[in-house]
Amino acid sequence: MKTLIQLEISRTLRNKKFMFFSVLYPAALYLLIAAGSKDTEKIGDTGLTFPVIYMVSMATFGAITSVLIGNAERIAKEREKGWVRQLRLTALPGRGYVTAKVASAAVVSLPSILVVFVTAAAAKGVRLEAWQWGSLAAVIWAGSCVFAALGVAIGYLATGDAVRPIVMVVYFGLSMLGGLWMPSAAFPEWLQKIAEYVPTHAYAGLGQAIERGDAPGMKDAAILVFYLVLFAGAAAWLYRRDTHKN
Repeated sequence: MKTLIQLEISRTLRNKKFMFFSVLYPAALYLLIAAGSKDTEKIGDTGLTFPVIYMVSMATFGAITSVLIGNAERIAKEREKGWVRQLRLTALPGRGYVTAKVASAAVVSLPSILVVFVTAAAAKGVRLEAWQWGSLAAVIWAGSCVFAALGVAIGYLATGDAVRPIVMVVYFGLSMLGGLWMPSAAFPEWLQKIAEYVPTHAYAGLGQAIERGDAPGMKDAAILVFYLVLFAGAAAWLYRRDTHKN
């Protein structure tokens, strides 16, 4: 499993287009949207300014890009090419394959988080305590495993031709509904209630709590744990189903 993780990381780092989209695109988007925002105007009842809120949004967006799109598309293509079938001939168990995919994706997501942080600090003067920067990086990085598991599940659910449109619909749907593109406080009240239970909303909520100097909310943490179990369970079931087909 360790060898597979190293191989997956190496393959991803060689994909320059993917690295640009997952690492640099969120930071560029942050600059584009946050450039005209007021650095002192607070959003709703969050107690945070737009540049600070949007920093977490784009850091989580970048992490999701790295783990969700990359995992789903690679797994779908590997299934079609027979690579997964070859791995089954080795001593690697099914749970090891899924774990390796999630772990390698999470490792690659770290640069996208750090680049957004550096951009926000340099371009918009975002200033936080040292413990907040460290906690934000740790929470967003760990939370990306939820969406890495979702990527594995989609990779086993869809064919190589269908995986891209499916993952893009899920990707942008979760990003918008979770409040990553615009603060969920701007949503209609009925949509805010729905968004509270979307994994991306809980994901961003953990980071925003740390930015306010508070402990991460137990509700948001519980929602993410629930989705991690759900997505990982779905990925494991789909892997077993795919095994029986072959």
